[in-house]
Amino acid sequence: MSRGFVKEDDLEHAGTDLPERPISALPNYVTNNGLVQLEQNAKALSAERLILLPLKDDQAAMQKLAVIERDLRYVSARLNTAILSAPPLNNEMVLFGATVAVEDEAGKPHIFTIVGDDEADIKLNKVSWGSPIAKALIKQKVGDIVVWSRPAGNMTLEIIKISY
Repeated sequence: MSRGFVKEDDLEHAGTDLPERPISALPNYVTNNGLVQLEQNAKALSAERLILLPLKDDQAAMQKLAVIERDLRYVSARLNTAILSAPPLNNEMVLFGATVAVEDEAGKPHIFTIVGDDEADIKLNKVSWGSPIAKALIKQKVGDIVVWSRPAGNMTLEIIKISY
């Protein structure tokens, strides 16, 4: 596109008018680790913000600042609505914060930890309490058989161990 068709004002504001990050309508349950992660994230974003604030003439810095400020609003909102959930006194039933060892119908073991939305990370086997796998496991006990409804097809799992 020719520079003749680009308004200078548009270039100045490119990347600074970002949509807000969506916040889940579900209650914001957090584990102790999840709360610490949110607090650390808020501190890191605040520190980055302070570094970028003096660079008002640098367009790239202002674009990055817009992203940081948006993320800081999100993290602040999540901290304000955090509901800290303590582990239960016994580990007989799967509840929020549980680490659950299961075995699928082929005998393959899997481990899932049920956490809050912001702490969820499938690479670490941490799943949100609102996810289909967590919903299948919550309120179940060792020896129970559950069906995990997945887009790839249902999977039957037997609960082998529950720990907190």
